[in-house]
Amino acid sequence: MCSDYVRCRRGSPAERSPRASGARRRALAPTSPARSIGRVTSPALPAIAFFEPRIPENTGNAIRLSAVTGSPLRLVEPLGFELSDPRLRRAGLDYHDLATVTVHPSFDALLDEFPEARVFAFTGRGERRYTDVEYRASDILLFGPEPTGLPDEVLEHPRITAWVRIPMLPGRRSLNLSNSAAIAAYEAARQLGFTGQV
Repeated sequence: MCSDYVRCRRGSPAERSPRASGARRRALAPTSPARSIGRVTSPALPAIAFFEPRIPENTGNAIRLSAVTGSPLRLVEPLGFELSDPRLRRAGLDYHDLATVTVHPSFDALLDEFPEARVFAFTGRGERRYTDVEYRASDILLFGPEPTGLPDEVLEHPRITAWVRIPMLPGRRSLNLSNSAAIAAYEAARQLGFTGQV
């Protein structure tokens, strides 16, 4: 549910519910239109997409990342928190109205909105380093939920262009979600000449 500190195009209460239940296949199938929160702009950088994020502080940090880089943030429902959660607001500081954030009711709904986009799935199972990709502004950089990462049905989706990884020392499970998104977003921005950034 949106609160008064962000602008949100509202759907029905069922569409707005960030804790919508259902089988994983329901999360992959389109159910209702996306809704935008904050600023909506034409992106010059790849979008950051969080599949079913669980920790509000990470999404708040990603909202701030969207605001300072210009990378759109795409959130795929169900979310593990309310968009009005004070922890999300605190982590995003006063950047919510400066970010481009869209909430999609399912993974397929996200993909349907961008039929030509390449989708790079960030996963510890990837063999290709994230720095080996030549990014385009139309790309989607996809990250999984904090406890588990991307599930097999997403990783094996025919729209996934490649699995990519951020190098780490052996025996470490993962980086923080918002840190991973920042690393990837800034590599894409660097390759694209830091478009619009000073």
